Amino acid sequence: MRYIIIGAGAVGGTIGGRLFDGGHEVVLVARGGHLNALRERGLRLELPDRTLTLPVPVADGPDALRARPDDVLVLGVKTQDTASVLARWDGYGVGVGVGVGSDGAGPAVVCAQNGVENERLALRHFANVHGMCVWLPASHLEPGVVQAPGAPLSGILTLGRYPSGVDDTTRRIAADLEGSGFAAPVSQDVMAWKYGKLLSNLGNSLEAVSGPIGEGPLFEVYQRARAEGVAVLDAAGITHVSQKEQARVRGDRVELLPVNGGERGGGSSWQSLTRGTGSIEADYLNGEIVLLGRRFGVATPVNEALRRTANSFARDGRRPGDLSADETAALVAASRA
Repeated sequence: MRYIIIGAGAVGGTIGGRLFDGGHEVVLVARGGHLNALRERGLRLELPDRTLTLPVPVADGPDALRARPDDVLVLGVKTQDTASVLARWDGYGVGVGVGVGSDGAGPAVVCAQNGVENERLALRHFANVHGMCVWLPASHLEPGVVQAPGAPLSGILTLGRYPSGVDDTTRRIAADLEGSGFAAPVSQDVMAWKYGKLLSNLGNSLEAVSGPIGEGPLFEVYQRARAEGVAVLDAAGITHVSQKEQARVRGDRVELLPVNGGERGGGSSWQSLTRGTGSIEADYLNGEIVLLGRRFGVATPVNEALRRTANSFARDGRRPGDLSADETAALVAASRA
């Protein structure tokens, strides 16, 4: 298989870098300064026990590649960018022969992303879509550089077909990941894992705007956001894997350790604000709960407040952790209403 990593940031860069280091064929797709750095210096993948400089081939899009039957497209972009990215890749690999997708309708596509909307978007363009529940602590704040502080494994990547099922492609991808520094369990219902992860990700916006949540009033805000999420999924009849089961699967296989003597920053939303990208994934995390709440008659004031606050930070170019006292009070009040 050839793995084409579309969005070689924190998650995509770690997956692509570790697969390449494990002897697999990989192409990283990036843009701007990150693309230039990867072309000039290779991918610098910083792990707790070593730093790798990897001469991974890079491309800026589908026009730079000749499609092959064994291509696997791994989406690593944020959900707010998925639709535009898929439109650019629409038709890629269709008609090149029967490959890993098994029906000749195009390559297998793996959504290695937070949220639950990406798979639906991908299925509009490609017939063979896989969901991936990503538990992979990583950071990408500098062009050409990705830090992955997890050890002894870099992360746990639960994989399955969308909307459900497991096939030979699933198992082959999982085997490649297992041999490249990840745990990669396969699941007949991968979306249950992704909905369980969605509940955990409801704190991403809060961490981004306020800094570390810790205990106290801000933790109450997160707890309330999660409680709204559970209520919404229950009302919608959507199955989700429990925190206890997620913790059992993780076990002690991924411990966060210092990388190059530094401390890890925040999660994916925090990194978006830090890099000043101008967008954030809140519409597809907290906003997913708001959407379902409106559909099934469940009030979600805390998730709506977090969605709006995070979007305003991204739109106005505010730094992570810059939440004012008044804004903090408003979020706490929403959680206690």
